[in-house]
Amino acid sequence: MTEIRRGTLHTETFYERVGGEPTFRKLVKRFYQGVADDPLLRPMYPEEDLGPAEERFTLFLMQYWGGPRTYSDNRGHPRLRMRHAPFTVDRAAHDAWLRHMRDAIDTLGLAQEDEAELWRYMQYAAGSMINTPG
Repeated sequence: MTEIRRGTLHTETFYERVGGEPTFRKLVKRFYQGVADDPLLRPMYPEEDLGPAEERFTLFLMQYWGGPRTYSDNRGHPRLRMRHAPFTVDRAAHDAWLRHMRDAIDTLGLAQEDEAELWRYMQYAAGSMINTPG
């Protein structure tokens, strides 16, 4: 009998389970389509083109969920609260962000458990970015 060495057994990551890079690219593309026309959120993206923000968010989510570490290789530690500190993120911005994210998640056709896990994380992340009362 051949023994399996410790640390060699592959376990599937959430990233792999939900379809990898194409899934996260689709999610973030749809999300930013909503942000582009949102009068509350669009000013939080000072770049003329949302493309760079879309790419950063895609890479972050891919890494967070077990994909390649490209985000950290390029940008270092995520420091999400610090990166969002210059912007007013109140309950209205939180709600608008989640509205667009919910719409984007709904387009993915994920298994119920995976969709629920992704949504829980997005709710947590949105809540942790609030930096202004109201």
